[in-house]
Amino acid sequence: MSGGYSLGVDIGGTFTDIVLLNHSASTQFNSKVLTTHADPSRGVLDGVKALLATHGIKSADIRRVVHATTLFANALIERKGAVTGLLTTRGFRDNLELGRERKYELYDLNIESPRPLVPRDLRLEIGERVDASGAVLETLDAAEVLAQADALIARGVNSIAVVFLHAYANAVNERAAAAALARKSPQLAITTSHEVVSEIREFERASTAVANAYIKPLASQYLDQMAAQLAALGVNAPLLLMLSNGGMTHLDEAKRTPVQLLESGPAAGALAAAHFGGDCRNLLAFDMGGTTAKLSLIDDGEPLVAYGFEAARQKRFTEGSGLPIRISTIELIEIGAGGGSIAHADAIGLLKVGPQSAGSEPGPACYDRGGVEPTVTDANLMLGYLNPDYFAGGTLKIDVEKAQRAVVALAQKLGITPTQAAWGIHDIVNENMAGAARVHVAERGRDPRRYSLLTTGGGGPLHGYYVAKKLGLKQLICPPSAGVASALGLLAAPAKIDRVATVNMRLEGGDWARLEAAFKALETAAREVIAQTGFEFSDLRVQRFADGRFAGQGFNLVAALPEGPYDGADGAATQAALQGAFENSYREKFAITPPQVAIEFINIRVSASAAVADAAAVAQSSLAGGGARGERLRGQRPVYFHETGDYVTTTVYDRSTLAAGTRIAGPAVVEEAGSTLVLPPGASAIVVANGNIVVTLG
Repeated sequence: MSGGYSLGVDIGGTFTDIVLLNHSASTQFNSKVLTTHADPSRGVLDGVKALLATHGIKSADIRRVVHATTLFANALIERKGAVTGLLTTRGFRDNLELGRERKYELYDLNIESPRPLVPRDLRLEIGERVDASGAVLETLDAAEVLAQADALIARGVNSIAVVFLHAYANAVNERAAAAALARKSPQLAITTSHEVVSEIREFERASTAVANAYIKPLASQYLDQMAAQLAALGVNAPLLLMLSNGGMTHLDEAKRTPVQLLESGPAAGALAAAHFGGDCRNLLAFDMGGTTAKLSLIDDGEPLVAYGFEAARQKRFTEGSGLPIRISTIELIEIGAGGGSIAHADAIGLLKVGPQSAGSEPGPACYDRGGVEPTVTDANLMLGYLNPDYFAGGTLKIDVEKAQRAVVALAQKLGITPTQAAWGIHDIVNENMAGAARVHVAERGRDPRRYSLLTTGGGGPLHGYYVAKKLGLKQLICPPSAGVASALGLLAAPAKIDRVATVNMRLEGGDWARLEAAFKALETAAREVIAQTGFEFSDLRVQRFADGRFAGQGFNLVAALPEGPYDGADGAATQAALQGAFENSYREKFAITPPQVAIEFINIRVSASAAVADAAAVAQSSLAGGGARGERLRGQRPVYFHETGDYVTTTVYDRSTLAAGTRIAGPAVVEEAGSTLVLPPGASAIVVANGNIVVTLG
């Protein structure tokens, strides 16, 4: 993209982050506004208007808009989606409840299973049948489909998921049902399982399709409204959406399968961490906002990718307690720990923090918007970590007295001093995040000592030092514009699309022509979606993967495959290359491979991505003006540090004026609009050439 501006908008639970990037000058303008939950687009539009007016930018100069939101994930968690119906093969009505027939807590007699998004009375059966090979055993009766749909509509259904047995192998009956429904009831939102996830495993495919149907009307309404309001503002640029896999796509694709957007916000944060990591290629990305904190691993400059996760878990860290969603997503964990997390005394008088959050409405006590309970932000204000006159760049008025009043009331309940209560809140949140990080890293067989902690979000730099200390890390990295890093990550995101298909073939004596044709079909579909974004991209990159296993195993391992084509004359060479790729991936995870066991490919995957032509301008924009103006020091203020057990007169730096090579010794505080970096005594830091502040832990 040459000239003009790109607009990045990330809507979080507490704040909405907005970034305007000038590609010609490689400069950026940032803003943080409170999220307006009743109508999230209102906060966005107000923030964009203010940013344009402040800097004298014309809305017509915006050439690209990239958006991420937690709206759809929250709709699943809070059960605020559409009234959804399910049409499924006769005999499979109860598939959503039966699941895998496993208890996530084996000995819990009062276990609560995830509640299906579609109640039983809205799940109806259809007489049709396709076998595992794709052969049609029973042809669909369109009249029966319409009769069952009428029954669902009469019960208030406005979105229908069509999930037929073995539709991954042959979707003819699903397509016929969808076509009949579209002709008869065009007002219905229709989701077919083969369009959302065309792979084996009936329960997971049904769960994903139903989740898509559940949020589809909300997504269509919200995204159309956002596009219309931006157009009314004079922004004629196309609206692009961030996907959970760390790529972006066009509006129609997002509306068709909004389930791909469930983790769009957290994915943008991980992408930003990878983008700003510089020479450090192995990172633990830590993004802390007002409502949640996110953690993800960056290996060799790339975020780890998973091909499924669980939404709306009954227990946050317990596998099997949520709704399985089979989409490609950057692998991460979320913790109910943010600036708005509420501190309280539990039943036995112990201090606890979260997972309940004050959010933006009413927000922490210091926001003076009706909140009275003490939060992490209130505690950080009392400890001197935050500047009440420069909160969110000075755009949000802060009431210190109300923060103190809330923390003092809690301290009295606990029988401790207000300072002890404030530090306890801060420290507990740090331990919660460090504990979650330990589990996340260990489950992936990684050694945390190989990694540096890169902090983003409004609260990441604020808490990063002590989280890194608890994890035993030696280095902390704080990138420029850390407070709006997720929105910046949106502008660095490539266009990306993932596609999957089930093939069920053994490598020994494999049909290479069939395998290559299946890969080519996926690649063609992925290329078409990327082309529809309408932007100039650098070279398109296509990667091939396979879900493989040794014969007899009940689980699959995703392995990266060599480039095709696979239908050449030398079948033995093709088999050897594919077998070697899978065995290497298997040994990397399990150290050994079983001897003389056949290998099967169950699913094949394609990931197509293309970088935006001017993505490099994102990193350059963060450096614009650094060290070029004003005094480095903002002054001094008393700041509490656990190392000294008291408040210490601490130097406060203005980050926008720190040039490369600047060294800082703790105790110190580094402020910028949107985030604050805290350096305790013993810490040392240096500003490096790419604008990162690299902290060595004491």
